Amino acid sequence: MFSSSPECKGEDRVTQPPGDVIATEGETVTLGCTFETSVSTTAYLFWYKQEVNDFPVYILRRDTFGTEDNAADFPKERFNAAINKPSVPLKIQKLQLSDSAVYYCALSLYSESALAQL
Repeated sequence: MFSSSPECKGEDRVTQPPGDVIATEGETVTLGCTFETSVSTTAYLFWYKQEVNDFPVYILRRDTFGTEDNAADFPKERFNAAINKPSVPLKIQKLQLSDSAVYYCALSLYSESALAQL
């Protein structure tokens, strides 16, 4: 079973569809995430996995320049995402029982204009 958290507030936001995704071992699932930004900026999208009674663990990062990074424990062959604005779905292939968790999508922004104002 997989869950997504739909909460985020502010002008810039990420949205995940509510509810659980039910799948069996060996299958592929895609977890949805869309994002909106209030200004033209570089968007960094992150996916995290949180198991019961544990902290969120970093899975991967994608940005609007096409840069990709996966944590060592989450190989790109099984955990992958691609930004197709305004979407950055997480695809998990060859599901394992240990993949059962809550998955979070997060947004971080970089704005050269904001930096120039400092």
